[in-house]
Amino acid sequence: MEWNQVLEHPSLQNIPFKIELDEWGKIVMTPASNLHGNLQVKIALKLMQCTKEGEVSAEISIQTSKNVKVADVAWASAEFIAQHGFTTPYSMAPEICVEIISPGNMKGEMAEKKELYLAKGAKEVWFCDENGDMEFFSYKGRITESKICPEFPANIYA
Repeated sequence: MEWNQVLEHPSLQNIPFKIELDEWGKIVMTPASNLHGNLQVKIALKLMQCTKEGEVSAEISIQTSKNVKVADVAWASAEFIAQHGFTTPYSMAPEICVEIISPGNMKGEMAEKKELYLAKGAKEVWFCDENGDMEFFSYKGRITESKICPEFPANIYA
């Protein structure tokens, strides 16, 4: 299945799941909890406060080497938006891609997503666990704080 088919398929509209495609074109659905949605909003709001220009968005689709993956939250610079607009899916990853780790996520799955986003041009990948604890990564590995948004808290509830 192709991403445009997923977007247009009538039976996939308005379902309470995050949809991605695996490398074989199969649909992968992850149910979203209320906590997940709350963390998405908190992260997006804090990102908007600490970035002066660019766009903060939720559920950003990115074409990777293993098909379409969807970042829970992303920040794209004004330059990124000028170049890519809001095409769906993006051929490149925005500068910051954030994943909220749910109980159903496997460590290997999240590590792979991090590598896929970085390979597609993300400058940083952030993980948020259910307690609000943040981890920041760049192509160099784990970093103690975001270089793009250094005032972003280590815990979203801080």
